Amino acid sequence: MTGTITAHGRCPVRDASVIAALDDTGKIAILRAPFPDHGGDLLFFPGGRREGGEDALTGVKRELKEEAGVTASSWTALGNYAMTLASTARIHLFLAQNLTLGPQELTENEQDFKLDWWPLDCALDAAEHGRFLLPAGPLALLLTTRRVD
Repeated sequence: MTGTITAHGRCPVRDASVIAALDDTGKIAILRAPFPDHGGDLLFFPGGRREGGEDALTGVKRELKEEAGVTASSWTALGNYAMTLASTARIHLFLAQNLTLGPQELTENEQDFKLDWWPLDCALDAAEHGRFLLPAGPLALLLTTRRVD
């Protein structure tokens, strides 16, 4: 992990993004992978850190295509938030709609990522029961439900 060493440890310095990709039937793209250090298989949304000189939207389009094999023609920014108190890096949340599905383009480190499409209410139940790896996914999920209700 790249970052700056501070009194709080290594902190991220590159912004990242998380994508809530919602299909026309109201199902959301959720990835699952084993994280043994965190208790087993956990859920997360497509996303990741920006590369090179990418802006937030360019980065989310790349990440959604790589991790889920999905392109979207409609993008809504859901907000951006500090990753930690010890870093200026931000996490940008997006809603992707009007999706076109294709094959995942996983990197070597992402080969364990399994894509599923969940009804929103089941995804909310999973968030409530702590099945997501990181908090940005459930936040993007909650903000998405406000947009589609």
